[in-house]
Amino acid sequence: MSTGSRFTDDGEPAAEDQYYFDTRTGEVHRGPSGSWSHRMGPYPTREAAQKALETARERSDAWDEEDRRERGE
Repeated sequence: MSTGSRFTDDGEPAAEDQYYFDTRTGEVHRGPSGSWSHRMGPYPTREAAQKALETARERSDAWDEEDRRERGE
């Protein structure tokens, strides 16, 4: 498998000692692997990476709720 990009979405070097979730395969990897376009992370633990989609959904829901409150809905 290709090692893919060694940088995070914000341009920082990808951490080799942290965990990443591959959205294409649903697998957790230690250190970056595969394409950055299918990678979520880094996460400090394997367990946190396994919950990547759940965490993203919870954050998105919270941001949507905050937007509704700010609009007075």
